[in-house]
Amino acid sequence: MIVGATALALGLVQIDANLDRAGLQERWPWLFGAGAAGARGMLAAIASSMITVAGVAFSITIVALTLASSQYTSRILRNFMRDRTNQIVLGAFVGIFIYCLVVLRTIRGGDEGAFVPPLSVLVAVLLAFVGIACLIFFIHHIASGIQAETIIKAAADETIDAVDRLFPKEMGEEANAQQDAEMPAEESQWHPVAALRTGFIQGVDGESLLKAARENETVIRMERGVGEFIVEGAPLISIAGNARDDKFSDRIDSIFTIDHQRTMLQDAGFGVRQIVDVALKALSPGINDTTTAVTCVQYLSAILARLAARRIESRYRMDTAEHGGQLRVIARGPTFDGLLAEAFDQIRQNALGNVAVMLALLTALEVIGSRTQDPQRRSTLRVQADLIGDAARSSITVSHDLDAAQSILKGLDRKLAGPCKPFAAAENQSS
Repeated sequence: MIVGATALALGLVQIDANLDRAGLQERWPWLFGAGAAGARGMLAAIASSMITVAGVAFSITIVALTLASSQYTSRILRNFMRDRTNQIVLGAFVGIFIYCLVVLRTIRGGDEGAFVPPLSVLVAVLLAFVGIACLIFFIHHIASGIQAETIIKAAADETIDAVDRLFPKEMGEEANAQQDAEMPAEESQWHPVAALRTGFIQGVDGESLLKAARENETVIRMERGVGEFIVEGAPLISIAGNARDDKFSDRIDSIFTIDHQRTMLQDAGFGVRQIVDVALKALSPGINDTTTAVTCVQYLSAILARLAARRIESRYRMDTAEHGGQLRVIARGPTFDGLLAEAFDQIRQNALGNVAVMLALLTALEVIGSRTQDPQRRSTLRVQADLIGDAARSSITVSHDLDAAQSILKGLDRKLAGPCKPFAAAENQSS
């Protein structure tokens, strides 16, 4: 935006140099009638105002980041930093400042060979009004952006996009039992290849990994998956057969993207982690914000309901038929069971005695269960319902509150086609 403002200023000054400036001033004096001193004063005022407002906007952004980090979690700061609206507004302020500086240096008084670019000065005034509008919009946007619902929805929308991208409906054929049996049976037949860097695995080039296994006529087993933390020297992959040289290790290192933080590119679990962290912060004694925790559970249910109907690719990756169709890669990736546990386990453990959150968790399981017919996934949901039931039974002492949970549990029985453990009121304890 700064480059664009500079180009706009130079272009308009060049146009002004070829205009009939005297005629413009006579025809529209209220638009183009400013002299050199007046134009300089106006541009200086606009420039100083814009750079001051830019500093205020930067300060507001830092304060918003600090509040969001302490109130929710530091992992949502990346959403503020990548917010295109904030970037455009801050760029507009600095761009207007640069525009005024470039135009200001072209104005000359009478002793210097008078030159006042009327069109450029008029555009500077119009840009000042644009800057005022940007400031008003920015204040509204930043106030809306730090609300819990806005932050949670932004993380959920990004996670749902990742689910749609990583788990489309058609994922190809699954490996059959015969292909599974072709794996080396003994652990001694696997030779580890160590990681050359420390950090989170952000992504894996699956095609290159498959190609490396094919060219070396071996099977590669991933020891760490996307989103997991790896320490330099720890096994990153294992290969079947003889160990390979350092050149092979360098090639494997180039296939894995490892850095200091997780991203959403190939890691839908990171989005789930962000929302769970917000819920845990809301459930902490220092904040105690049940409504935010319930909102997090509701958005987690939307993500998992989307995932429940999707096919997750088999961890056994085969060569194409033209290359023999042999097993080449044993991947380590996300599972429905793992993401469900990531979403609900810690919230359940930290919501003991919180009736609203317990009911929200059971309602979420009901919604997710209605989206899948897979027996294994339904079994996982039943296990999670039993765990929530045990937590509620041990922490909620009021029978009336447990009756509401029992009602939801009956709905789960019907939807999951299998009995869950019934709720029972805990013995009343003296306060």
